[in-house]
Amino acid sequence: MYSNQFVKLWSKISRDLRTYMETQLAPTLTEGQLNVLEVLLAQDQMKPSDLLEHLNTTPAAVTTLLDRMEKNELIVRQRDEKDRRIVWIIPTEKGKSECARGVELRNEFIHSQLDRISSHNQQLLVYLLGKVAN
Repeated sequence: MYSNQFVKLWSKISRDLRTYMETQLAPTLTEGQLNVLEVLLAQDQMKPSDLLEHLNTTPAAVTTLLDRMEKNELIVRQRDEKDRRIVWIIPTEKGKSECARGVELRNEFIHSQLDRISSHNQQLLVYLLGKVAN
């Protein structure tokens, strides 16, 4: 009964966030690159294959994404000293600062949307979305 309305509202919020992020992050960063940096910063270093579970994409797409990030000096690829077959992906200082900028931009957008409702309703919304997501 509410599913059509939910889909319309969810789509609008998602589209608005995506448009805002694309506009604000450009030209230094994309939303996909921000996602990679957030995952990397939580782990310190990762193998490209480790990113697959976080990004919901193909190995080829991850390689292309990492190539662009390396070219833009957001990450470095580093061979493992003990096993040269392993390549570690490590965020650079520029990558760390761009990640912080991206997270701040996203937080600003989310706060601008949530500030339209009371603190109590914000808590309720997050609670209910948690129920839907799980």
